[in-house]
Amino acid sequence: MHQKSLPLKTWEKIGHNALGRWLFAKTVCWRVPYFSSISPSFVKYNKTEVVVGMKKKKKVTNHLGTIHVIAIANLCELAAGTLMEGGLISSMRWIPKGMNIRYIAKANSNLKATATMPLIQEGVVNDVIVPVSVIDEDGIEVVRADIIMYLTPKKK
Repeated sequence: MHQKSLPLKTWEKIGHNALGRWLFAKTVCWRVPYFSSISPSFVKYNKTEVVVGMKKKKKVTNHLGTIHVIAIANLCELAAGTLMEGGLISSMRWIPKGMNIRYIAKANSNLKATATMPLIQEGVVNDVIVPVSVIDEDGIEVVRADIIMYLTPKKK
């Protein structure tokens, strides 16, 4: 059974304009304050795909002037987590279990992370991998991550 989650309902109500997208990101960061460190912006949000952006700002750069890899890892976790929150079958729950991340190229510009919903088996305790691809403004993939989510049925 798949009912729309509160985040997905909220996005569908306010995500159609810049002010609504800004408010949605602020709400997510209020709920999970750590993500405010990367000042994310949501571009797309549905039950099969989430796209989250991050601007290249001094506060997320390293000594080379590129975006720090840990800031990019945060972006990946945010994309995957909000995807699970909005798109997971309502009878299931999730928690992040791990992350495998590959740094492919230097991140010298604003970024967009795209998380894609994997196949979910309802009622099955399982690890699933949420793939996340991060591209820069030139469309070059700079990071590829697999976020491992531990799924269990909700307790009745």
